[in-house]
Amino acid sequence: MNKVTGLCALFLLMLGGCAATPTQKTEAPPPLDPRTIPITSHGGEIAWADMVEAAANADVVVIGEMHGHPLGLSAAAALWEDILAVKGKSPALCLEFFDRSKQAMMDDYLTGVTDEAGFRKAARLSENNYPPGHRAMVEAAKAAGAPVYASNAPRRYSTRAREEGFEALEGLRPSQTALFEKPDALPENAYRDRFFEQFRGMLASHGGEEMTDEEREKKIEGYFRAQSVWDATMAGTIARALRDGHRPVVQVVGQFHSDRRGGLIDQIWAHVPGVRIVTISMVENPDDSDADRADFVVDVSGRTSR
Repeated sequence: MNKVTGLCALFLLMLGGCAATPTQKTEAPPPLDPRTIPITSHGGEIAWADMVEAAANADVVVIGEMHGHPLGLSAAAALWEDILAVKGKSPALCLEFFDRSKQAMMDDYLTGVTDEAGFRKAARLSENNYPPGHRAMVEAAKAAGAPVYASNAPRRYSTRAREEGFEALEGLRPSQTALFEKPDALPENAYRDRFFEQFRGMLASHGGEEMTDEEREKKIEGYFRAQSVWDATMAGTIARALRDGHRPVVQVVGQFHSDRRGGLIDQIWAHVPGVRIVTISMVENPDDSDADRADFVVDVSGRTSR
């Protein structure tokens, strides 16, 4: 799995008008203990315990994952479990892969109103969109009595923004606007540049070769609007969790949203200026070029640390 897998999956999902929900079938988590795999911080190797300590003492922890990667998901789940075990904290979990319309379903399960079978049926969960690592995080939160926030926007609103623009999200009723947030404007920065560069290449191999340059850029901008609605909505959910008194708030998200100060990071700071954020990125076989991806880079290639 290469370093743009998450964005490739996102691209294919956007073509179908879907939100960022993992769709490929995942294997069972490997037996390797994720706490033994290599971790670097700004290029230097560190211990798992050091990453846990930094995460537990942050206001917000953003775990950038490779969608459907078994070891990456296992590492994210192990980190969440270790944060829950730190005394004196009130952590909360936010998941990109549950949109706000599913919050009541999540709360019903966490509080015992429904059992797991009922939760899975209500939220339309399957092995394809609810892999073992995500389930492990929810189960750990349930056992600890910690909240889980369904943090993303329902796909119908991001699709509407993609196809018709942000203006199409205005004038809706409060029951609708409670389910999403949109940025004041599209970012004009390195995050946008990376997004456009990746999507130009992917469009070329998915029917975009017949487009003019203007048509291609317009289409990519629509995708970027949808991406920005997701960023803003997740950031707003994180801000709400902070207002509810939870720290750290742990957001699990596709790594393109957060790597190298992705759009989610800027949106969090827009909602809560000055909040302390620790970023973590799951990467296969990282090299020196990955040192600036995140505060902590976790090697999920299957090697163990020395």
